[in-house]
Amino acid sequence: MIYRRGQKVLVQGITGKQGSFWAEKMMECGTEVVGGVNPKRAGESHLGVPIFGSAVEAAKQTRCDVSVIFIPPSMARDAIVDAIDAGVETIVTLTEHIPSHDVLDIFAHARRSKSRIIGPNTAGIVTPGEGFVGIMPGHNPNVFTPGNVGVISRSGSLGTLMCLNLTRAKLGQSAFIGIGGDPMIGTTTRDALEALDRDDRTEAVVLVGEIGGTMEEEAAEYARTMKKPIVSFIAGRSSPPDKKMGHAGAIVTGGRGGYASKRAALEKAGVRVANTPAEITAFLSEAMMPASAVGKRAAAR
Repeated sequence: MIYRRGQKVLVQGITGKQGSFWAEKMMECGTEVVGGVNPKRAGESHLGVPIFGSAVEAAKQTRCDVSVIFIPPSMARDAIVDAIDAGVETIVTLTEHIPSHDVLDIFAHARRSKSRIIGPNTAGIVTPGEGFVGIMPGHNPNVFTPGNVGVISRSGSLGTLMCLNLTRAKLGQSAFIGIGGDPMIGTTTRDALEALDRDDRTEAVVLVGEIGGTMEEEAAEYARTMKKPIVSFIAGRSSPPDKKMGHAGAIVTGGRGGYASKRAALEKAGVRVANTPAEITAFLSEAMMPASAVGKRAAAR
């Protein structure tokens, strides 16, 4: 789920306005887009790459490691299943509001395959200096710069803010993983945390969560086993209970999934939780500081 240079990307819906814009930005910063999918324009080329009638057809003619979905909700299920049938390993699903029964069908197909779904309703994945897949501003060096901090976020906008603050603090990112804000998603916070824990380039992790669901509590169970420092921000601190806020998955019921529950679970696991996004860089700098330097700072206080 971490994009690496050399992975081949297929853009499903490349000829649409958003598909065209973001495919071009992806290519500008090094992402290897090898083709697009539009059944009505198969055999043509767009942005200098061939257009195929399906992902299955594309996979017969070129390698496709990653697919990104710029497809409306009503047609997203067929496009994603097409990518699964093509053997695509990572399917970045930007589409939100996919009908629930379609999402369940997509996940059933994925479980019988080697494909991993990121999303639905993800903003994408970014590896600064190598490329990005999705609608994050991975092409903007003011936001993303190579480094050793992995960032996980349910929200694309909050994830962008965190990366911007890290870059301004001269703390670059090893990878950004946008898991998506829908109630049912294919890659969880814990899945992303495990991937960054295994990643040799990642020395610390910023975990951006929000109220609703239990993904942060479940990620905390794994965080307890990690040696890499983790700092977190949970959005929705002041939201009223039993009210949906922001993303479709941001609804709290019966206490678990609420701000207090998430914060308590993370802090119990040794994760420092910030009250505001602005605190993250200071917390992270301190967490990454060598023990000798921490001792000197404490003595100076």
